Amino acid sequence: QVQLVESGGALVQPGGSLRLSCAASGSISSINAMGWFRQAPGKEREFVAAVRWTGLWSGSIIDYSDSVEGRFSISRDNAKNTVYLQMNSLKPEDTAVYYCAGKSKGLAEYDYWGQGTQVTVSS
Repeated sequence: QVQLVESGGALVQPGGSLRLSCAASGSISSINAMGWFRQAPGKEREFVAAVRWTGLWSGSIIDYSDSVEGRFSISRDNAKNTVYLQMNSLKPEDTAVYYCAGKSKGLAEYDYWGQGTQVTVSS
């Protein structure tokens, strides 16, 4: 089992920045990808960004949704078992609950989820 705990959500003004953290614990070696998803009120959960490790010299592959590419940046700190989501140039439409997710090796879908952290972009 893997436990994921998000932090860093807050109220921020449009154009501002925020960094979310996701600390992983448990059977971390069983997962090979971690990502961020978000869900706004009345909308379905959507993919934001993900990092997949290739296992080759600690390499990784990073993906972003079109709506955040160029503004958001995902990174991981292996020593701390933590994944970050740096969010810049925030817009009101970025308002949502942000969820961290982990994907077990061999699976196509994410099977571990955090509890979520609220991000509100408003003046």
